[in-house]
Parts: sequence; structure tokens; C-alpha cells
Amino acid sequence: QVQLVESGGGLVQAGGSLRLSCAASGLTFSSYVWAWFRQAPGKERELVAAINRSGGNTFYANSVKGRFTVSRDNAKNTVYLQMSSLQPEDTAVYRCAAAFARHNNVEVSAGGYAVWGQGTQVTVSS
Repeated sequence: QVQLVESGGGLVQAGGSLRLSCAASGLTFSSYVWAWFRQAPGKERELVAAINRSGGNTFYANSVKGRFTVSRDNAKNTVYLQMSSLQPEDTAVYRCAAAFARHNNVEVSAGGYAVWGQGTQVTVSS
């Protein structure tokens, strides 16, 4: 069965860094676009970052460009989100997600992310 397990969340002061990990099992890891989403209380879910099958192309939300880096290790079936210069507005539950990709592109259609992790809490204090 398919399972995604996130780790690395926690409490950090503004300006600090965290590295999130998402370990996957039960699927062909390299056949999927992998992404990180976040959702804060009272706000809509937001796509933060995505990475294509080979790891050569990435997408970032404007709110995190220059601060977050998404990467993947296909040999370890793991995707990462390195977060630096964290601010209180980054506080949210972060979830990894996967979308099957026929070609090596980073873009996927709306609703394409069908596999989700349970989420890990990131809290940034001022």
C-alpha cells in the first residue's frame, strides 16, 4: 500500500531553519512529481514547492522563493523541503503529496495530487 510519512517539523524562532522529510513506500517514487503543501488555521491550502521526476526542475510559491528549497533522493524514496529565514507567517501544517507524471515535467493538472502524507506541524515564533 502507498504511504507517505513526514518528519522534521517543530518549533523554531524567526530567522531559523528546518528541514522536512517525506519518506514514501508502496509506489514507484521516480514516476511522480512530489510537492509540499501547507495550510494554516482559517486559510486555504497552498502549494509551496514541487519537484519533477528527475529532480532537475522545481516550482516555488512566490511567498517562499529564495528561502525554501525542495529536493528529492530517488534512491531513498524521500523528498525534502529545506526551509530557511523562517517567519511567523510560515506557521502551518506541512504535507507532502505526489502526482503521477507521464513525462519529466514539474507542472501537473489541478487535482493531480492524489497521494498525501498526514502532515507535520511547523511553528515559527517571533
